Amino acid sequence: MLHLYKKYWRTAFDIGMIALTVWLTMYIFSFLYSIAAPVFLSILVFLCIEPLAKRLHRIGIRKSIASGISILLFTLIVLALLTGLGFIFYSQINQLSANLPHYQKILTGQVTAIADNLKGHIDRLPPDITDRAEEAVNKLTEFGTNVATTFLNKLVSFLTSFSTFVFNFVMAIILAYFLSVEIDWWRKLATDRSPRTLKIAFAFLRENVFRGIGAYFSAQAKLVSITFVVIFAALLLLGVKNAFAIALLAGVFDVLPLLGVSTLFIPWILYLFITGDTGLAVWLTILLVVVTLTRQVLEPRITGNTVGVSAFTMLAAMLVSLSLFGVAGLILAPILLILLKALYDQGYLQKWIRLPKEEFTVSPLAPHQKEE
Repeated sequence: MLHLYKKYWRTAFDIGMIALTVWLTMYIFSFLYSIAAPVFLSILVFLCIEPLAKRLHRIGIRKSIASGISILLFTLIVLALLTGLGFIFYSQINQLSANLPHYQKILTGQVTAIADNLKGHIDRLPPDITDRAEEAVNKLTEFGTNVATTFLNKLVSFLTSFSTFVFNFVMAIILAYFLSVEIDWWRKLATDRSPRTLKIAFAFLRENVFRGIGAYFSAQAKLVSITFVVIFAALLLLGVKNAFAIALLAGVFDVLPLLGVSTLFIPWILYLFITGDTGLAVWLTILLVVVTLTRQVLEPRITGNTVGVSAFTMLAAMLVSLSLFGVAGLILAPILLILLKALYDQGYLQKWIRLPKEEFTVSPLAPHQKEE
């Protein structure tokens, strides 16, 4: 063991320094985000409004007026979407949450009836089989109902607690407007006063990271949109109530690694089979298979070709960073992961991490050569 430590201590030290740098970056960013969330949100708003503001400025409109028109249109669109979609989703989720105890009673009654039927046909079953089955189902359905109700209630409370979000959003709108007006000045200041090393680092980030981040989120938006549209259209055709809320929840679950739409559909399908609604259960099973296969076919083509980082790796890193650093970690995790991928592709990790040369014919950190 001592021999192993002597051979790999430099490698462990280099990896530890990189990990420490990543952790410090996440920690500092999470601290800054906690005290200046509107500033970071304003950058996102600025990226949304600046293309239109630039175009209006090019046709002769003063930049301050062009930025004002762009920010006004952006605000109206966002408010319309939040008001319309939020009201529909809120009302349907509330209705679904209120109906969960009713669904629990139906499931318990159906299982009890099945147990009674079995007891009447098979004499060897214990006489208290019905009571045991009913008790087991009661515990299981009560647990499932409590989990689902808690999740939906927290979701509703999150949607209705807008005070902090509204403040951050309003401040972000104001900051984004001034940033749009002053952006040329800030760019000139950065060009004239920034050190050369910082300029090189920013150019590397812009070419290898920022574009990758945009491509990743664009790819995920496409996949989630396809999932939402397919499920929403199918549920409408099947006449399912609260189709919009269910499809939107499916889209949320579709983003999460190891979960996916199966987390929502499998318990629902089992419930329908037990309660005797076999027709809808079969159609939902077909829908689940179609959605799963569609994502499996499209995900490598949309995500893999644009980012180069697997969706599982990306989303798993986002969940871990979310648990460690909160929302700030969720924001920064994709940037750091794509940055590490870019550093690997450019050969920087091979230079920074020292490996025992006698251990490897080809360094595991050497970038893969693309086959022609």
